Amino acid sequence: MLACTVMALSLLACTSTEERQREKDKAARAASAYTQLGIEYLREGNYELSLTKLKKALELDSDYAQAHGSIAILYEKVGDDKLAEKHYKKALRLTPDDSGVHNNYGQFLCFQGRYKDANAEFMKAATNRFYATPAVPLTNAGMCAKRVPDMALAEKYFRQALKIDDKFAPALLQMAVFKFEQGAFLSSRAYLQRFQEVAEHNPESLWLAVRTEFALRDEGTSAHYAVMLKENFPKSEQAMLLLEWENERRSGR
Repeated sequence: MLACTVMALSLLACTSTEERQREKDKAARAASAYTQLGIEYLREGNYELSLTKLKKALELDSDYAQAHGSIAILYEKVGDDKLAEKHYKKALRLTPDDSGVHNNYGQFLCFQGRYKDANAEFMKAATNRFYATPAVPLTNAGMCAKRVPDMALAEKYFRQALKIDDKFAPALLQMAVFKFEQGAFLSSRAYLQRFQEVAEHNPESLWLAVRTEFALRDEGTSAHYAVMLKENFPKSEQAMLLLEWENERRSGR
């Protein structure tokens, strides 16, 4: 009789453990679903709904790293730096090898002016052999180095990014900017041409193209890019700079 009782208790314990695991798995799936919703709302700029979904995900699973990493980005966007850092750190404690989070945290630290710490995060992301896109943190490290400013280090990182992926558009554009600022206008044009082969023009690239072609005395091509900038991105900061630049030229200043 005693043996039967022990067996029954063992079966009950097994059943209870299985039920707890099923509930845990169910909560994890729900947390994942809420996190994906939160990410989509974040991409759309609907921060209020994004926050609601990401908080729900963390209620369901307080150790869900992706939810922490996502809500950190959200808090950063709305200017709550204290909560942003808290969740970045929590995400990295849970998944210390997540290069995407290291890259995002590096950008956060760079904007805080904590350049040394930012660079360390970018390098953790870039040196992870299993990370599919190391050109991303390398390019971000270069852009952060420009803020220091350490132009030699910035160029080093941009070149490293392009050595890994010679068609990585952000690094090509940054090298085009870098060469323009050095007065190497032919090199700037070359990088812009490579950029145009792999990406659509944006306000920054068009504004750079306007000035690069003007510096190379190809005013027709410069004017062509100016028209593209005005027509495609009329409300952009670069379009405003273009209008100011054109007015200054007309007034002879």
